[in-house]
Amino acid sequence: MDADARKKAAARAALEFVEEGMLVGVGTGSTVNHFIAALAERRHRISGAVSSSDASARLLRAAGIEVIELNDAGDLPLYVDGADEATRHLHLIKGGGGALTREKIVAAASRHFVCIIDDSKLVSVLGRFPLPVEVIPMARSLVARKLVGLGGQPVYREGYTTDNGNVILDVHNLKINDPVTLEAEIGLLAGVVSVGLFARRGADLLLVAGADGVQTLKR
Repeated sequence: MDADARKKAAARAALEFVEEGMLVGVGTGSTVNHFIAALAERRHRISGAVSSSDASARLLRAAGIEVIELNDAGDLPLYVDGADEATRHLHLIKGGGGALTREKIVAAASRHFVCIIDDSKLVSVLGRFPLPVEVIPMARSLVARKLVGLGGQPVYREGYTTDNGNVILDVHNLKINDPVTLEAEIGLLAGVVSVGLFARRGADLLLVAGADGVQTLKR
């Protein structure tokens, strides 16, 4: 299977966890786009979806799926999203598409987080993919200096604004051996809105699509 076919296989495997009448949390990204397309086949069997981004909300509505605000939904039984990197401990880097803050909020509101990836995203140590950090615009330089002090090389994502009106620093050259601690440390920096480490609340289940099919990794 090529990369796109693997993404599609992981996305379709996640349908197993979608139950009748369920309100589904939906993430953002190319693999999730395949999940939205597959979910459209069951749109009459679910009560709707809570989206982590404006982009996914548009796709969901185009597929005939009602989009419900999280404030009106309460806790969600299921959240399905992709990742830019994942480990076998189910720690993740997310935010390549810029939706990390809303993704983190929807994940926190969900009882079961199913992460869908192709096997190129599975790593032993996080950090090959630059770590996205969403920052209040006036704090961009301040946070960048702090991130340099933590050993990273932050790069301003020029020309990009998040759905929340903020900017993103992509932090290169981090070898993340303790993702739980680093997530907390960066998250406490003044001006940081959210960090793209999903370790304190990582995935509950990881569906990894490879040449031999879809592998399931659990906590």
